[in-house]
Amino acid sequence: MSSPSRNSSGPTLRRSRRLTQQPTTSRTKTSGSPQDRSSRPYSLRRKASPIPPPCETISVHQGILAGSSSGTTSITASTASKAKRARLTHHQAAQSVNLSNPEDNFLQYHVPSEILLKIFSYLLEKDLCNVLCVCKRFNTLAGDPTVWKKMYQSVYEMSLPVLRPSPTRFKFVQPDKVDSPNIWKESFKTLYNAVHVKPGHARRVYDNMEMYKGREIQYYDTIEEALSSVEGNDYPLILLHAGVYSGEWLYIDTPVCILGAAPGHIPDSVIVENFKESTFVFFEGCEDAYLGHISIRFNPDHQSNTPHHKHSCVEVGSCCSPIIDSCNIRSRSQGRARVGAAVSVSGKNAAPTVKNCVISDCENVGLFINDHAQGHFMDCEISGNALAGIWVKNHANPLIRRCHIHHGRDVGVFTFDNGMGHFDRCDIHHNRIAGFEVKAGANPTVVHCEIHHGQTGGIYVHENGRGEFLENKIHSNTFAGVWVTSNSDPTIRGNEIFNGHQGGVYIFGEGRGLIENNDIHSNALAGIQIRTNSNPIIRGNRIHDGQHGGIYVHEKGKGLIIENEVYSNTLAGVWVTTGSCPELRRNRIHSGKQVGVYFYDNGHGTLEDNDIFNHMYSGVQIRTGSDPIIRRNKIWGGQNGGILVYNGGLGVLEYNEIFDNAMAGVWIKTDSNPHLRYNKIHDGRDGGICIFNGGRGLLEENEIFRNTQAGVLISSQSHPKLKRNKIYDGLAAGIEITNNATAYLEGNHVFNNKFAGICLATGVNPEMKDNKVHGNKNAIEKAVKCGRCLYKISSYTSYPMHDFYRCKTCNTTDRNAICVNCIRRCHSGHDVEFVTHDRFFCDCGAGTLSLQCQLAGEPTKDTDTLYDSAAPIESHTLMVN
Repeated sequence: MSSPSRNSSGPTLRRSRRLTQQPTTSRTKTSGSPQDRSSRPYSLRRKASPIPPPCETISVHQGILAGSSSGTTSITASTASKAKRARLTHHQAAQSVNLSNPEDNFLQYHVPSEILLKIFSYLLEKDLCNVLCVCKRFNTLAGDPTVWKKMYQSVYEMSLPVLRPSPTRFKFVQPDKVDSPNIWKESFKTLYNAVHVKPGHARRVYDNMEMYKGREIQYYDTIEEALSSVEGNDYPLILLHAGVYSGEWLYIDTPVCILGAAPGHIPDSVIVENFKESTFVFFEGCEDAYLGHISIRFNPDHQSNTPHHKHSCVEVGSCCSPIIDSCNIRSRSQGRARVGAAVSVSGKNAAPTVKNCVISDCENVGLFINDHAQGHFMDCEISGNALAGIWVKNHANPLIRRCHIHHGRDVGVFTFDNGMGHFDRCDIHHNRIAGFEVKAGANPTVVHCEIHHGQTGGIYVHENGRGEFLENKIHSNTFAGVWVTSNSDPTIRGNEIFNGHQGGVYIFGEGRGLIENNDIHSNALAGIQIRTNSNPIIRGNRIHDGQHGGIYVHEKGKGLIIENEVYSNTLAGVWVTTGSCPELRRNRIHSGKQVGVYFYDNGHGTLEDNDIFNHMYSGVQIRTGSDPIIRRNKIWGGQNGGILVYNGGLGVLEYNEIFDNAMAGVWIKTDSNPHLRYNKIHDGRDGGICIFNGGRGLLEENEIFRNTQAGVLISSQSHPKLKRNKIYDGLAAGIEITNNATAYLEGNHVFNNKFAGICLATGVNPEMKDNKVHGNKNAIEKAVKCGRCLYKISSYTSYPMHDFYRCKTCNTTDRNAICVNCIRRCHSGHDVEFVTHDRFFCDCGAGTLSLQCQLAGEPTKDTDTLYDSAAPIESHTLMVN
């Protein structure tokens, strides 16, 4: 076997060379008789003409470890020609060699593979590459991944192989998940030209030069020495081995790459710290520097008089774009003067890439981006910091992706003083104040983030803050999911805002903003709250299943509330109160457990072109001085009524369609005075308009038809004005006035109603002028003439107006009314007296008196047309929605 060259031999092969360089007589004696040869297991003689076996010679191109970082081997044309001639000579010589003697080829053929692998494991890299060129068997064994793994881990001390796809990119890989025959060898070549910082090892190499002969690796004790040694090189690599490196002045102004090198989780073992100055400072010229897989700390002496609040773990200045990868970063600096952040990026064209880093438990801000800086920050964990996890200010515009920002002792992300930034797919939670705060002209873009479990709130925009918050999940915050105040004007679009311990979106203190296409649900208080002169645009949202109301506008709140769907809230769908004046247009407000839209305590505003239906209470309620404009709405399916105006309520109700409500389409009572005009009030399961308890109002040019009870019922000291209304096709009377009420009736058209046109109770004297009453069916009058009990017409749910009596003989009271036909038939010969002409049903026919009614069982011709006390059927509008 030929001896390797002196410059490339490792310890084992150097010993082989010394064994073969003996005096000639010794070599001759060693190669004497067969008996002498057989007395040794093998011979290490150096032969004059080494002859490899046929078809087993390996090209010198295979496996040579290159001196360049790419690992390629160059060979001149002359060398290739010589190698070709040597192979021909070896082949010719092989014809005359007697291969039957095993001693001549013992190493190549007969030594067990386990022994050769053990031998090869002691070789250095260049000797091992030379062995690869000996023969096919040696090439296979010397290229075994276990051999290279052992050597790789002894030199680089890393548990996993590393690839370098580009000069500033390093990738740790799992050996079993890469398509490479020997990833350990490939990684060894990748890192071979690196400069090593390993305290004390340089002296060890220097003192044992023979042992490391042929290994071309530089070792230094400090990072500063290593940086000085690589100045002027293109993308040099410095490997930091396990240890704590303290107090060095690390100013990076070249494209150097610094990589931690230790077993296991590398940053736990490689720590760089400083006590007086920033630990790493990047200056102009370090455009593509790399710093990765180390722990970086700034631990100032707080008892020292030296100010430390200006220093950081990492500072990146103008025109710098280093890569900071997989580092653990922690600063103990305190004070707010210049922040003293763990990572500080400042200045124009400052654009680092910070990825996979852990920035935690700092005594100040975690990441501070300032003064027009940019940068790409991704897959970082930022937690437990005393101030904000991230500060962005003064026109800085970073890109922050997939960061985990949590358990901060202040706000999660704070953008202010015209700071910007794009935040994408970040998880922001459990911060002591808001998850995200925007202030003083800041204008960030926040998309696809999850902002939750904030101890104060989710997003807080104030003092002229702006920003776009798009398609985020905002939930489970202690206070509101989103706060907007003090002339701020953000865009909140496409978010899911839910499970807040208070409200969903809270806009106050002259806040504005566009709240659009969000899904706001399951919050403890109102889905959206607007107050104190705030004037947002609320558009296209779904606001539902809140434990309180849907939208709450109070304390002079305003806003354009348009094209939203508000449903299934526990309290009112929309509340408007205390001087507020919003505009609600084209909304669908439905299926609430109380009122649809509730105006009270001087609530005003415009309710226009909305669809309001299927509420457990009224569709709209107006009370206590409220004076809204309610125009062109559809109000239907209420389980109470359509519109209820009471306790001094006002309002203009015009061009609405009010139908299919379980009780009156419009209720007006207790000193309320609304103005109703041009409305259609029809198909109610009770009356059309009911005015009682001192209610007033002006009703003009409304169309009131097909209601089960009276088209207009006026009762109990009420005094409305009815002008030019059309009241027709009702299943009871057209207009009924009772119980000391009065009215002004002018120009009304009352026709085709079942009971009668206009029915006036005893003592009622309304002022009437130019009314047209005709074509009514007069079913009460006909029933009286035919001798029928009026209960057959009224049942418990309808109260026809007629003469009612009481029977002294049967000892009935004024509350037990008896119709005239039952007086004549059932109480014939009794002492009876007339009570009043008013609205009652007949207690005799109802069976509530001791005397059995003799008319109750008689059939009537009108039974099939009456609404009795049976439960109402499901409305058509419920069935189609």
